[in-house]
This record gives sequence, C-alpha cells and structure tokens, in this order.
Amino acid sequence: MYGMVSPEDKPFKCGVCSKIFGQGVTLKRHMRIHTGDRPFKCEVCDKMLTTNSSLKRHMIIHTKDKPFQCELCNHPFGRKDDLKTHMGIHTGEKPFKCEFCNKMFNHQGNLKSHMRIHTGVKPFKCKVCFKTFTHYSSFQKHLMVHSKLKPFKCEVCYKMFGQSGTLMRHMMIHTGDKPYKCNVCDKMFPRSGNLKRHSRMHSTDKPFKCEVL
Repeated sequence: MYGMVSPEDKPFKCGVCSKIFGQGVTLKRHMRIHTGDRPFKCEVCDKMLTTNSSLKRHMIIHTKDKPFQCELCNHPFGRKDDLKTHMGIHTGEKPFKCEFCNKMFNHQGNLKSHMRIHTGVKPFKCKVCFKTFTHYSSFQKHLMVHSKLKPFKCEVCYKMFGQSGTLMRHMMIHTGDKPYKCNVCDKMFPRSGNLKRHSRMHSTDKPFKCEVL
C-alpha cells in the first residue's frame, strides 16, 4: 500500500529491542543506546554523547548564542525546544501522558524513560556481565563495579567508594547519624536494612525457621 514501509525496506534489525532500520549505519548508531557507547566528547566539559548531532546541540550550552529567552525569569536558551521544556516549570504544564498509569510529564524524554517501568524494556546492557538496565544512570553506576573506579573518597578515613550514595552511608560511621527510627521502641539505626531486621523482633514475621528440633 502507498505510504507503507515493508520489512523488506528495513532489513537491519536490532538484536536487543527488535527495532528495524533501513541502513546499517543507522542501526549502528541505535546500538549505542543499548551498549552505552558515547564516542563523541565535548572539549569544554568532557561530556560524552552518542552522536555527532547530539554533540553539536550540546555545544550550544557553552556558546553565548542563546537567542531564546524565558519571558518570566529571563533565562536564555540556545534551542527553542529547551525553552519550551523550561516553561513547564513556570506553568506547571505536563502535556505528555503515560497511557498505562496516566502520570503526566513535562518532557517527552521523561515520559519515554518512565514507560520502561511498564514495558520492562532495559535498553542498556553491560558488555562484561550482560546485565541490563532500565536507565542510563543506573548503567553507568554499574560499570564502576567492573572498572574498579572509585572516585568518591571519605575525608575522614580516606576509604574510596564507587558511588556517592555508598559514601554517604559510610559517613554515618563517623558522624554517628542514625536517621532510621523504629516506630515501636524508638531505637535508631544508620541503615534501612538494619531497621528492617530489627522490626522483626516486634512482629510475628519470622521467615527463618530452624530445621533441627
């Protein structure tokens, strides 16, 4: 039928999400979504991007050429789409709706990321252990497990950590901070896992049974 694209016209298929493409080079660019490869580097801030066009759009951040200005707060933007997204902060407008749970979003990218919760799609795949991830941020954190890169340092004992959240939990050892409180006996704990185990003392939930009587 006129206007329809047949599978024969798009012979290149993604082995991860089954999306099809008309050209091999397009499939190659698409695969970076799953592999996490970002070969294009910004020379100003060292940010890595998946495509050359993404890099060009990103570079506008560092230039003085920002012709689109917010009429409410005067914040300038290099792209009209960025200004439109920004305006949602002032107006509260969220035009993008999830078809599964009706949650609203102010940006299409946020909706797309949210949809993975419902679809179960995990487009980011680790090349080392083949574990898959829903979000790129989670994928990047996971890669530190294999790279042994630990950029977060404790200023008290100089121990190194792969994630900022792990460092924050570790700092409680030094600060004595115990933010998790038992609602029954008011005992305080540094971690939610400690509180959860403690709470079993007050409940009838005792999942571990001794097999020797």
